[in-house]
Amino acid sequence: MATYERLTAATIRDILREAETVLVERLPLRKVAEDKHSVTLEGADGKVRFHAHKHGLDTLVNAETDQLRTSRLDLDVQYVMSRLPYQPGDVVVPR
Repeated sequence: MATYERLTAATIRDILREAETVLVERLPLRKVAEDKHSVTLEGADGKVRFHAHKHGLDTLVNAETDQLRTSRLDLDVQYVMSRLPYQPGDVVVPR
């Protein structure tokens, strides 16, 4: 299992929507669970859970996969995490 963590200026809703949108577009995954702070996606490439909560002015994001860090799922999770803005006003390059 691999775990990733990142502080971002993005809202919880935006983080979870971005994770779901990007990963479902790039991999054969489907949403299997969600709540106000997390989304879980699963498919042929494995399972990932994104969890986000406010930490002061920022949002702390955790992503846990059931794969090795070199898997296709993990590479795309790292891609999603890299797209999250560090500070308000940071511009994210379109996909």
